[in-house]
Amino acid sequence: MRGQGFNLALALGLLCVLALALLLGESHLTAAQIAHAFSDRSSGPGEILWGIRAPRAVAAVVVGAALGLSGAVMQGLLRNPLADPGVLGVSAFAGLGAALAIAGGLGVAPGAVEAAALLGALAAGALVAGLAARFQEPEVLILFGVALSAFGSAATALVFNLSPSPVATTEVMAWLLGSVENRDWPQIGWAAVPMLAGLALSLYAARGLSMMTLGEETAQLSGLPMARLRTCAVAGASLLAGAAVALAGIIGFVGLAAPHLVRQAAGNEPARILPSSALAGAILLVIADIIAREVPTEVQLKIGVVTALFGAPLFALAAWRASRSWRT
Repeated sequence: MRGQGFNLALALGLLCVLALALLLGESHLTAAQIAHAFSDRSSGPGEILWGIRAPRAVAAVVVGAALGLSGAVMQGLLRNPLADPGVLGVSAFAGLGAALAIAGGLGVAPGAVEAAALLGALAAGALVAGLAARFQEPEVLILFGVALSAFGSAATALVFNLSPSPVATTEVMAWLLGSVENRDWPQIGWAAVPMLAGLALSLYAARGLSMMTLGEETAQLSGLPMARLRTCAVAGASLLAGAAVALAGIIGFVGLAAPHLVRQAAGNEPARILPSSALAGAILLVIADIIAREVPTEVQLKIGVVTALFGAPLFALAAWRASRSWRT
């Protein structure tokens, strides 16, 4: 009951920040204009509220939820509190796919960059899923993921270096910094399909994640198909993170921060922390997007910059706490 009550509180908090995201913006709307927007969606205020702000806010919700859930799955699978969706190289390969598409001139084709990013994420996820089915040790996945991340980042840097156009280079950099600005309903619907598949795989793998907290030997003796569950966990996290990157670019630290923020209240069992992490991730990204919009700068801040500024200290705190537990 405590977990259900906590999730209900998170859901109510998400509704509050979502309402705040709809009310705040560059164009101030009076109460009368907001009421007019609800009665006539084709009006000027209606277009601002439902055509610009609502898709942006919902995009932040789905991306934040996907990253938070993916981070919780990764931390449960690897039994490492410092793991996040980027630890297996999924985000780096998604960024590489998008960079190649933009540098190749495919940015003008609707959905081409997003599809390339998702394909890159799925390629990395397929490699790691194959390893997860073969090896039981989480250290193998971590080391392989670090290698994939390094290779993906280096290849993306090579795209920068060899880009034939400074305009394409600027577009790649802007995309990699992460943003939910100018997203529309078809883009959100497109990204929701792989996210739902990732959600289903993650929920299926949840019992395996809980069993792995007891140790590999106990997990193997449980009678559960652990190799299959590990593979599903990797595939689910890869789909979630890949679709999030495809929709909003690379956004760091949400997948790391969300599980840590809810773990004490939701409990340490991986299966119980999944929904709380998704809700917390959604709240975090909506708040980050509000900050990105409201900070008075000539050029609007990228949401990935905001999450990094707040997430880096949290990562350092998590590392410090982990080091204390390792010493004891």
